[in-house]
Amino acid sequence: MRVDAGLAKLLGLSRTTAADLAEAGDVLLDGRPAGKSDRLVAGRLLEVTLPEPENPVRVQAIPVPGLVVLHEDDDIVVVDKPVGVAVHPTPGWTGPTVVGGLAAAGIRIATSGAAERQGVVHRLDVGTTGVMVVAKSEHAYSALKRAFKERTVDKIYHALVQGHPDPSKGTIDAPIDRHPKYDYKFAVVAGGRPSVTHYETIEAFRAASLVEVHLETGRTHQIRVHFAALRHPCVGDITYGADPVLARKLGVTRQWLHARTLGFRHPADGRWVEFTSSYPDDLARGLELLRAEA
Repeated sequence: MRVDAGLAKLLGLSRTTAADLAEAGDVLLDGRPAGKSDRLVAGRLLEVTLPEPENPVRVQAIPVPGLVVLHEDDDIVVVDKPVGVAVHPTPGWTGPTVVGGLAAAGIRIATSGAAERQGVVHRLDVGTTGVMVVAKSEHAYSALKRAFKERTVDKIYHALVQGHPDPSKGTIDAPIDRHPKYDYKFAVVAGGRPSVTHYETIEAFRAASLVEVHLETGRTHQIRVHFAALRHPCVGDITYGADPVLARKLGVTRQWLHARTLGFRHPADGRWVEFTSSYPDDLARGLELLRAEA
């Protein structure tokens, strides 16, 4: 692969950032500066020097309207995340975060993990609502990270997708990686990370279908990418090819995607626990409009 493409894949950088590192002389192949278009060859020594962040990301304790605590004990806190809220701070994000909202509520979480995402064991997109868990104890952090890695967590989403998936029940097994042209999104790419999505149609309408989705893996944008690849993007998901006319008709201003249920073995005693989140108002209204047309 080219140096810029390879670094983007290895380090999760944008290709532009990777190219800038190469042009600054911060990428060495066998001790010699590499250009962004040079090729990475197996067996060669790759050295990358990353710059210090200009503004280290810090958690700010700011109340988050609509962030609901569904359950809390000594080990975990389960929340219902509203739309427009990131899970943790990232460079360039100035909006509210789950960890900041918990801090403002006086809820202390685990200190394991990077400073800006301590206690975080999984994430939801800013535009995706629903149930998620954050670790409060160090033991819970380790146990939950292992459970997500070993795929013993039951993650159920509801999505409103355009058209009617055929078959109405099935599995999407297609590798996902960063989009080859657009750094801000992902795509089904040969050689990408293995990604498996199980789905079943719950309700069918003239223009869309409500599907229940079980994630076997947890790639970034996985549900959005997989259904877009089937030509059935989530309603309102303009980034992945959704029809803006249908979105406006239903009053949906983001992807119709909701983390409905989360089940896992409790870190304290191993008992199975399960938590469910109701549809937020914007998604519920869009669904009712479709039902009214049926």
